[in-house]
Amino acid sequence: MSDKIRVRYAPSPTGELHIGNARTALFNYLFARHHQGEFIIRTEDTDIKRNLAHGEESQLANLSWLGIDWDEAPNKPGEYGPYRQSERLDIYNPLIQDLVDRDLAYKCYMTEEELEAERDAQKARGEMPHYGGQHANLTADQQAAFEAEGREAVIRFRVPSDVVYEFNDLVKGPIKFESRSISGDWVIKKRDGMPTYNFAVAVDDHKMAISHVLRGDDHIANTPKQMMVYDAFGWDYPEFGHMTLITNSETNKKLSKRDGAILQFIEQYRNLGYLPEAMFNFITLLGWSPVGEEEIFSREELIEMFDHKRLSTSPAAFDTKKLEWINNTYMKKAALETVVSLSLPHLIQAGKVSEDASEKELAWVSKLVSLYHEQMSFGAEIVELSSLFFNETLTIDDESREVLSADTAATVIEAMKNKLSELSDEAFEASNIKPLTKQIQKETGIKGRNLFMPIRIAVSGQMHGPELPLLIEVLGKEKAINHIEQVMSQL
Repeated sequence: MSDKIRVRYAPSPTGELHIGNARTALFNYLFARHHQGEFIIRTEDTDIKRNLAHGEESQLANLSWLGIDWDEAPNKPGEYGPYRQSERLDIYNPLIQDLVDRDLAYKCYMTEEELEAERDAQKARGEMPHYGGQHANLTADQQAAFEAEGREAVIRFRVPSDVVYEFNDLVKGPIKFESRSISGDWVIKKRDGMPTYNFAVAVDDHKMAISHVLRGDDHIANTPKQMMVYDAFGWDYPEFGHMTLITNSETNKKLSKRDGAILQFIEQYRNLGYLPEAMFNFITLLGWSPVGEEEIFSREELIEMFDHKRLSTSPAAFDTKKLEWINNTYMKKAALETVVSLSLPHLIQAGKVSEDASEKELAWVSKLVSLYHEQMSFGAEIVELSSLFFNETLTIDDESREVLSADTAATVIEAMKNKLSELSDEAFEASNIKPLTKQIQKETGIKGRNLFMPIRIAVSGQMHGPELPLLIEVLGKEKAINHIEQVMSQL
């Protein structure tokens, strides 16, 4: 094994990048960069039936979007390749044959139907389903007979008797497994010729000089099987670290892909208009804590301070509200042009803005987004936040109607309508609109809430919102006056 720290993220190209897998990649990346080590991506694509044509490309694209870079990968080969398991069969097969030759593994010809019947019988007896070892000691004649029937064999690894597997987990501390806890001799090569996960991952980690294996704690039970492979070839173990699972903060249950209450794929947040640097920051805090109370950090700061000893031993709660707060913090700091670029696709998709918008329309969109820049948590929010600019009629709630019922409301609303009407289209901008309320106050003697609130409601239908002169400018003269007339007709 290399003295240099080398860690890996090994996705299966069977789906989009999940939050949990993104965290695994991110922690490995931070660990490598903090120690000036190397971060490798290896595609585990031996489950041929489930592989998606765009699976690998999608994983890499979303990791790159998050701000993660790598030293070696299928698209950046190095000296330890190939970086797809399907292309490493010439590495696995001689090793599997070596195990068979040394009687550390053997051919098993049991059919799926026979194995299923065995499992059913074990369950009926109240036993934990396991392979019973029926083909562990077949003679050459018996093997030949099965092959004459046309049976395809799998290769099973002989689980050693009375061996204790111990390792000091980087997160959880000392962990111990007894070999008898493993449910029978396990398959290392499938009927389709592909190696199984636990065999291939152990071989790959050794052959690629991986020094540390950081992964979710749902992989803890896999570790002794992988240690068996290391022992069979006389290889040193890497250091293992298993990160706690992510839970739903509302239910405290393990985050499941069937949990519809939480969006769980990076692509979904990307499409909603979240900022990658905010997602990077948020995901890092899922099961890792910095020193102190601060929670907003740049990628460079997180690399500098990352310490695996601060990985949590308790489940990490996925809090959607916290994610929105973190993203809002980044949105506030982002340039208006960035926020507009995140918002525009959603306005187009909602049919509010033309797909081939003119420069004039795009300039108006920029003004619109600027009204909500400070409060937006992600780009898609702009559609709901800005609905008053696109609705033909105003909806007035009961609280607003009560404000409009004041004796002086009609007076100030009509005065504002008249003054807006007097402004030319060229002069219809916030700097010229702002003085109008002062003029109305001077002319009518009405001031404070009784002056501002009826005007705001008449223009926007809302008691709260962006600065009124800016809101009126973006509404435009025609729509602002139309809104006022709608309200006046109801007084």
